[in-house]
Amino acid sequence: MAQLTRDEILRYSRHLIMPEVGIQGQQKLKDASMLLIGAGGLGSPLGLYLAAAGVGRLGLVDFDVVDFSNLQRQIIHRTEDVGRLKVESAKERIAAVNPQVQVQTYNARLSRENILELIKPYDIIIDGTDNFPTRYLVNDACVFQKKPNIYGSIFRFEGQATVFVPFTGPCYRCLYPEPPPPGLVPSCAEGGVLGVLPGVIGLIQATEAIKLIIGQGEPLIGRLLLYNALKMKFREVTLRRNPQCPVCGDRPTIRELVDYEVFCGLTRGEEAAAGHSQYDLSPAEVKDLLGRDKEAVLLDVREPHEYEIVRIEGATLIPLSELHLRTNELDTARTVVTYCHHGQRSLQAVKTLEHFGFRKLRHLRGGIDAWASELDPEMARY
Repeated sequence: MAQLTRDEILRYSRHLIMPEVGIQGQQKLKDASMLLIGAGGLGSPLGLYLAAAGVGRLGLVDFDVVDFSNLQRQIIHRTEDVGRLKVESAKERIAAVNPQVQVQTYNARLSRENILELIKPYDIIIDGTDNFPTRYLVNDACVFQKKPNIYGSIFRFEGQATVFVPFTGPCYRCLYPEPPPPGLVPSCAEGGVLGVLPGVIGLIQATEAIKLIIGQGEPLIGRLLLYNALKMKFREVTLRRNPQCPVCGDRPTIRELVDYEVFCGLTRGEEAAAGHSQYDLSPAEVKDLLGRDKEAVLLDVREPHEYEIVRIEGATLIPLSELHLRTNELDTARTVVTYCHHGQRSLQAVKTLEHFGFRKLRHLRGGIDAWASELDPEMARY
């Protein structure tokens, strides 16, 4: 067990005087290693507080770069970091908080080809991801290697957290045996997230990680903690290991990593919203179609508050949630081009309209964000 230096004794003195931590607990933290999957909203408080707490080695996995839209909640990054790799920006901030922490960065997209090697050297895996394929991938890899997986998720005003310890309690598949249909659950980019929410959930994850290392308290094993920021309420749901779970059950049927995009109903390597379909048109193709067909309808299926932020000139607004009740406002004889923020909801709108007998349907691939990026750089993006 690594001995604490004089400087470390001073730095962690408020831990050392707690009988639940003490010298031995702080030494355990110094010897510990944790892999943070995601250097975004949840990864920000995780990285900063685990470093401040004295975790000896942190691994950071992320393949993205810092964007202006991240800064509202991803507090590990600064305005001047926009455009930088998130792992490099996060590493720099962690070093500023505690230069004694070793930080290993992995600028890579997690896949079934690399995850087992990535998690192998670490004691605890902390999932700060925001998509279903990666969550199932992390879960299965942790079960196969018997690694604790500290899970958290956030959306709008709500968050949840739990601790999955393989064969001690349930796993993610016990909680969610099947992913929701593509498009049913919007991402944070589509639905939004309160900027302070990941601070709450990320700190719960960090607390659970510390408890596991020092062996104190009651970890969230078999308990799902739900948080509602609007009501400022926490509630708890009991989780149980499913004996029929295909990964951690008594007779597992999944013994190796699978194709998680296919399992979640997505096209390989991209979300269904970004994938190509028979209805897809690029921004340039939509602009050309509207120029040629003056009868075509450009249908915005976002919410009214999004429409107020920015819109494509000439668009008709019918939110996706109301579309099935308002199809009579559209003409089946005219071409209808749907669009939303990034393209997910507008594909659902195409399916809805098709169900009601519309046949001349098109879809703006990438949504208004792609339109702004490719055709109108002066247009506001959100």
